[in-house]
Amino acid sequence: MSVDRSTIWPYRDGEPGEFYYQRYAHPTGVEAERRLGELDGGHALLFASGAGATTALALAFLAPGRTIALAAGAYFGTGVTFQELERWGLQVVEFDQTGPPPDGVDLVWLEAPSNPFLTMPDLEAATAHPARVVVDATVATPIHLRPLEHGADFVLHSATKYLAGHDDAQLGAVVCRREEDAVRLKDFRTRSGIVAAPDPCFLLLRGLKTLELRVRRQTESAAQLA
Repeated sequence: MSVDRSTIWPYRDGEPGEFYYQRYAHPTGVEAERRLGELDGGHALLFASGAGATTALALAFLAPGRTIALAAGAYFGTGVTFQELERWGLQVVEFDQTGPPPDGVDLVWLEAPSNPFLTMPDLEAATAHPARVVVDATVATPIHLRPLEHGADFVLHSATKYLAGHDDAQLGAVVCRREEDAVRLKDFRTRSGIVAAPDPCFLLLRGLKTLELRVRRQTESAAQLA
């Protein structure tokens, strides 16, 4: 990839450039976000881990007294993270994601499929709810499901797993349907420092090159075993 070095130099004509401070942005991360955003059909942001992406989403868009509706049987680490945030006034209720979310909640958190029970959410019922909808599509990947096309507001990935694909990159990702939500989330990421370093972003770029081939081969093998 050819890079215009004038765009990555920290300062230009005495003014800060786009990449003058790594906590704000760096070229490898921006390119990885661009490619992942194309795959999921939205505006992608990378974080230091899946748990970091989860924490950033909750804190950027909720406030004390707000309630998260979490899919029952979801990845245990997500529930543990939300339990920690209860000390700051967030509330969590679990619900059966194969049906509609409960009334009166402020964020609906789905998994497609759930880990480890492999239930699939009723996306139509969830997106009809007035609350914002997050879909953790770590297991499905954009190859099998693009939740933003079904009306979800955010897609979350633990990119450590299928997206990077080689078990050597700890990374999380959020893909936003609306640009203004991506701006808000990026502002929070910058201030909180839950950022992804260049090295794992490079490993994600490597993994995305083979994502479709790997996921389809894994799916075929699983179907044969089943």
